[in-house]
Amino acid sequence: VESAHSGRQDYDLLVIGGGSGGLACAKEAAQLGKKVAVVDYVEPSPRGTRWGLGGTCVNVGCIPKKLMHQAALLGDRIRDAPHYGWEVPQQVPHDWRKMAEAVQNHVKSLNWGHRVQLQDRKVKYFNIKASFVNEHVVCGVTKGGKETLLSAEHIVIATGGRPRYPTNIEGALEHGITSDDIFWLKESPGKTLVVGASYVALECAGFLTGLSLDTTVMMRSIPLRGFDQQMSSLVTEHMASHGTQFLRGCTPSRVKKLPDGQLQVTWKDLASGREDMGTFDTVLWAIGRVPETRSLNLEKAGVNTNPNTHKILVDAQEATSVPHIYAIGDAAEGRPELTPTATMAGRLLAQRLCGQSSDLMDYDNVPTTVFTPLEYGCVGLSEEEAVARHGEEHVEVYHAFYKPLEFTVAERDSSQCYIKMVCLREPPQLVLGLHFLGPNAGEVTQGFALGIKCGASYTQVMRTVGIHPTCAEEVAKLRITKRSGLEPTVTGCG
Repeated sequence: VESAHSGRQDYDLLVIGGGSGGLACAKEAAQLGKKVAVVDYVEPSPRGTRWGLGGTCVNVGCIPKKLMHQAALLGDRIRDAPHYGWEVPQQVPHDWRKMAEAVQNHVKSLNWGHRVQLQDRKVKYFNIKASFVNEHVVCGVTKGGKETLLSAEHIVIATGGRPRYPTNIEGALEHGITSDDIFWLKESPGKTLVVGASYVALECAGFLTGLSLDTTVMMRSIPLRGFDQQMSSLVTEHMASHGTQFLRGCTPSRVKKLPDGQLQVTWKDLASGREDMGTFDTVLWAIGRVPETRSLNLEKAGVNTNPNTHKILVDAQEATSVPHIYAIGDAAEGRPELTPTATMAGRLLAQRLCGQSSDLMDYDNVPTTVFTPLEYGCVGLSEEEAVARHGEEHVEVYHAFYKPLEFTVAERDSSQCYIKMVCLREPPQLVLGLHFLGPNAGEVTQGFALGIKCGASYTQVMRTVGIHPTCAEEVAKLRITKRSGLEPTVTGCG
């Protein structure tokens, strides 16, 4: 068998997966003097979409998503402009093709940048599909079927995840697309049905609506599972009042292609049991993600996974059931599925493997933002989690509805702009969680995340001088508790 391969190659570190976590780990280890290889392979989506090095975030996640979100926000700005004295034509059309081409060109430049960085750091890159032969050896297969054997002292699995397709819905695979495809469409998706209520579902539905496309979200139960549910309700309320249609408590049962190319979707209303039907140009499945672990032959290396989620079981050191094999990012069990956590975990793991540091990744108080039309930034515990952990009598929630100054002249609706800070009731009232709904939520939340990481108390936040006039300053002006029952609406400069 050996001779059929192109020889064995030995490395200090082999990283499987060229996404955020894998690349960060590989580059750090190489910089610290290790001999490193990265293997990366993108299985085309069922629709045939393929992309380059960099993983989900760069190619089919955060980067194209934020750019399309920005395109949608510009539409809002154009509608605001006449209020500020700009003479804008009544109808300003949007060109999907032009936007998509610009976004895709930027993504391709990032793919190239990652290739160059690996070269600069002397990391060997293989575009091959990897699977384990044993606990130290991995076999990689090229698109043409050529095999390469690679062995390494340490192996890091950073294969990430891919969108899940429903398995029990007729026509789902043949006629539906996922987030793996939406950003690479050459033509506008037209009238779209988004199935799911994850942040991926709501972000996609949000920017599609913002680009003036007829968009419907079909959700089975609650939006943004795992996030604070009061905030989640405000997010969907805002979307509904700004043109996104919602079919709540419904599940699709069939997708059929009509002779004119449109998709006829049949769904069931769970409460009444009634069937209904509608036609769409595009059906986008956003019902969750599955880890890319099943083609790795993990059992040959003795690496254990959770049989339900197929994620790899890891300890605080990111080690699997095999001491020299590690897993980071979305493929690891119990980790937030976020680019920056994978990146930091990868960098810290490389430093530990190189004896540079013993620091472990801290997965508590990780900030994140949902880039829906009205952005939702959060860090720390949701109100539900705080109450479950500490008891209602030990939790104080400060909150306020506020109006961004930019919304006033433009006569924009601010009824969902809302902030709440979840604190321990006992003085000095340690901040357990911050939730911010409004423009630029990511920019606002990032700074407060540092405060919370440093153990900020409500008292300290109240002694922080706000920057006026901003939305962020409203956090430093939270005076009203939910417990008081007082009206939490901010007025003027007070």
